[in-house]
Amino acid sequence: MRYAIVTETYPPEINGVALTVEGLERGLRDRGHEIGVVRPHQGNGDTPQKYQLLVAGMPLPRYPGLRFGLPCARRLAAHWRATRPDAIYIATEGPLGWSALRAARRLGIPIATGLHTRFDEYMRDYGLHALTGTALGWMRRFHNRGDATVVPTRELAGFLQSNRFRNVVRLPRAVDTRRFDPSWRNDALRAQWGVAGNGLAVVYIGRIAAEKNLDLAVRTFREIQRRRADARFVWIGDGPERARLQQQNPDFVCCGMQRGEALSRHCASGDLFVFPSRSETFGNVTLEAMASGVPTVAFDYGAAHEHLRNGTDGFAVPDGDDDAFVAAALRLATDDTLRRACAQACRESVSSLRPEQVATDLDALLEGLTTERRHATPASA
Repeated sequence: MRYAIVTETYPPEINGVALTVEGLERGLRDRGHEIGVVRPHQGNGDTPQKYQLLVAGMPLPRYPGLRFGLPCARRLAAHWRATRPDAIYIATEGPLGWSALRAARRLGIPIATGLHTRFDEYMRDYGLHALTGTALGWMRRFHNRGDATVVPTRELAGFLQSNRFRNVVRLPRAVDTRRFDPSWRNDALRAQWGVAGNGLAVVYIGRIAAEKNLDLAVRTFREIQRRRADARFVWIGDGPERARLQQQNPDFVCCGMQRGEALSRHCASGDLFVFPSRSETFGNVTLEAMASGVPTVAFDYGAAHEHLRNGTDGFAVPDGDDDAFVAAALRLATDDTLRRACAQACRESVSSLRPEQVATDLDALLEGLTTERRHATPASA
């Protein structure tokens, strides 16, 4: 089969969507399919692979290092007429995603869209509460123009279906348990953080941005610090709020963006992962921390709701209960026996997840859409 993937974010950009899309692409390619990728040009030195089509893009406001693709429906239609894919997966809802929808519909190519970002929740996080409904309606118009909308959790599928999204399909996520493993724990790295012996490394992993509910992370650590003077807060990632965070909290250890084996070491060298975000569609970092043997505190939705056993792997706190979030983190930070038990249990909870299965499921969906379209075309001719 020949598939096309359209995305406005892709490595070397580092974020959950970019890495998820790259994983899907590799998984489909490993299954023997021919994959074409359409993405924005990322600036000087960005040389496309032979299977990639680069389109014009612009920087994303307030997100240094990220870009969005400009409209190019005619170019995509011409490209896909010359090399027609059997089906298309559109991962992002920006101008490039809309162009891909228009071109694919014009050519009669089956379309699966992926809902990777809760733009309706972002409105709240950026102080635009009045636009939450508008954002949800815009998302619905986009995804309902495809043949299927792919989501990672039952909870999100139910929410979308109740808000008139059609043809919602759950595609469970997984984690690479070789890349994320307790064996990557590194005492020398912990010493660089200022964590000695049995000291406590509280870690945050992800983009340092307003939609991640960072103030609650800071509040949580300060409460831990009152009980444990040996605690250090280690931030792994980058984003538009990093400068403010460092200025206001000079004692925090900010490691910046990490990749490859360095990311594996950083994840596994923590003792407690706090993830206060309330705007994720899933939250891949939750699985990565659990696979690394790091007990996790997160709100009870997305990956935490699907995989984190409350009180066994860490704590999945009722959504929006900030006091409960702080209390759960304090309990893990001050109970070494509980924390060690959770570290072993959370690794075991995700040990059976396999990225290969995610690619298999997406392959089956795309092939099914292709078969349906082929059977429907003669009847409608």
